[in-house]
Amino acid sequence: MADLKSGFPQLFLREEELRRGMELLFFAYRDFSAEADALLAKHQYGRAHHRVVYFVGRYPGIGVAELLGILRITKQSLSRVLGQLVRDGVVAQRAAPDDRRQRRLELTEKGRALEEGLTSRQRERVARAFRQAGAEAVQGFREVLLHLINERDQARFRER
Repeated sequence: MADLKSGFPQLFLREEELRRGMELLFFAYRDFSAEADALLAKHQYGRAHHRVVYFVGRYPGIGVAELLGILRITKQSLSRVLGQLVRDGVVAQRAAPDDRRQRRLELTEKGRALEEGLTSRQRERVARAFRQAGAEAVQGFREVLLHLINERDQARFRER
């Protein structure tokens, strides 16, 4: 049950408003992903490839175990996607200096170009939406998104 002392009108907690919010998320994700999907298709990649490229680019040197934890996919799924990206020269693997059994991942030059092509379109879309909504709305949007993800992953963002 919602906290009645929060100061938020209960309108936002009614069924229709909740469904409207969910529907907006679906449409936003569809449009946020559309241009990236078109670029991915040219390389015969899907959204799983995009997520790997994004997070390897965002966190150069990320370990396979950490990437699995972020993506929450099976080792088999990651292995298939990562194998293709390595074969295509998008991602490079190297042994961790402290434990040669661990693999560290980073984008190659080709991977950085792909990541920039994918991310630049999405970054422009987000920047435009943020500008149009204004600072207060952006902060509220971030708070809502933060509360949609699980507590363990929330900590990742609270630490920044």
